[in-house]
Formats: sequence, structure tokens, C-alpha cells
Amino acid sequence: MPRVALGLTYDGQPWQGWQTQPAGQTVQDTLEAALGRFLAQPTATICAGRTDTGVHALEQIVHVDAAAQRAPESWVRGLNALLPSSVAVQWAQVVSGDFHARFSAVSRTYVYIVRQARVRSPLVHGRVGWVFRPLQLEPMQQAAIRLVGEHDFSAFRSSQCQAASPVRTLHTLNIDQQGDYFVFTFKANAFLHHMVRNLMGALLYVGQGRQDPWWVDELLLQRDRCLSAPTFSPAGLYLAGVEYPARFGLPERRLDDLLAGHLLPVTGYPPR
Repeated sequence: MPRVALGLTYDGQPWQGWQTQPAGQTVQDTLEAALGRFLAQPTATICAGRTDTGVHALEQIVHVDAAAQRAPESWVRGLNALLPSSVAVQWAQVVSGDFHARFSAVSRTYVYIVRQARVRSPLVHGRVGWVFRPLQLEPMQQAAIRLVGEHDFSAFRSSQCQAASPVRTLHTLNIDQQGDYFVFTFKANAFLHHMVRNLMGALLYVGQGRQDPWWVDELLLQRDRCLSAPTFSPAGLYLAGVEYPARFGLPERRLDDLLAGHLLPVTGYPPR
């Protein structure tokens, strides 16, 4: 039975996250309903990373096993004709049977976009996070350096997290500023439940001068979620990409191109 990988983009605002729910108002439920019509049989999906309510995806990776053989462009156009406007398949590719959207991934990248301004903008509501207090870039960058590497991230995991271990390797945590926008890029082997949003809360505390950069050292050491900052809003969080071994031959799409292609028309970020 052929295995097909799909690259999926979605606006997380209308959905209760990725994972199937009894009410059916999730991206997975919607995609599987479209697959059922497209393939004329029930079809299960496996994704690279389960996104929460309100979290977006620039490129979520999904795999399906289907008896029907269709051309890649048929997968894209056929499914998109059956999906709502907030979800779209960007590409499809037949992969080897040992490919697994979740377990074959070697890293995942999330991007969080924050707009710092005195007054919120309705035009980017839900697409970017918003803070009204001034943010200082350098202290946040100093804190970010302390978080990179292999750590016990217990201070940044949700109480509902089901991961067997709180240890993760954060490969990259970059913070850039362009005008009113601050862009946080997180790349890790895997993430705990709410890990990025909890890291965001702590970094913004530092950026607002409410804590010093070395405060994150104490949080890592004490491993107590109650001592950290509140979980930040999901509004500006995007699953931006998933990396796989080259042998699977999946399309390589640059993060800057994904950001520009999907966000520039709405938010004006990133400027060209």
C-alpha cells in the first residue's frame, strides 16, 4: 500500500488544535473527512507535531497509507477542493514505507511573531502575539543563549504533558527585531506540551525588564513550572517546518520563503 506524505498549511484560529476530538472541530478530523471523500474510504493520518488550539502551521507534515494511486498534483487539487479555506495541502509526495511523519523527524521548528505596540491591531488579530509593554531585544537574546542545548525543561512543560521525559535538546533559539515585530525561532529535536508558549512567557518577562536574563538559569535548575511566567497566547505561534533525513527526498522549503509567502500579505512581515 503506497505511503504518501502531505505538506499542510493551516490557520489555527477556527480549530481546536490538530488532534481529533469528539466534537470534530480539529484539523485532523477535517483532513480525514476530506481524505475519506477523496479516496472513497476511511483514511487515518499521522502528523509530525500536534498543534494546540489557535496555533498555526506553515508546514505541518502528515503521512497516509492509501490503496488508491493518484498523481501528486491530483492529491493537492483534489483534497483542497474538499477542505475549508483555512486548511490547504501545499504538496504531496509518495514516500518509502519506512517513512513516519512523527518518528522519522529529526527536528521541528516553531516561529512565534510578536508585535510590540501601545495599541493592538485588529488587522493582525490571531496572526501575531501582542504586548503593549516595551521590549528590549538584547536581554531576551542573552536569556535565549542560556536555554539552548540539552536541558530538563520541566519548568516549561504543561501539567498535562504526557511525554515520558522532560529532557529536550533545543538546537536554536534566535530572536530578531524588525520594527514593531519580534520574531522568535525555536528549533529542537522535539517539544514538550506548551513548551514554546511557556518559553515565550519567560522571555517576554525578561524583555519587559521584569526578570534578569539569568533568571532562566534558575528556572532550568529548579524544574518547577509554578516559578516561571504564565503561558503566553497561541495567537502568533506557527509550526514552521519539520526536518527529515535527506534519503526521504521531501521538498526543502526555506523558512524565509514560507514566512513571506503566507504572512506578508496579511501582516506585512517579513518586509521584502
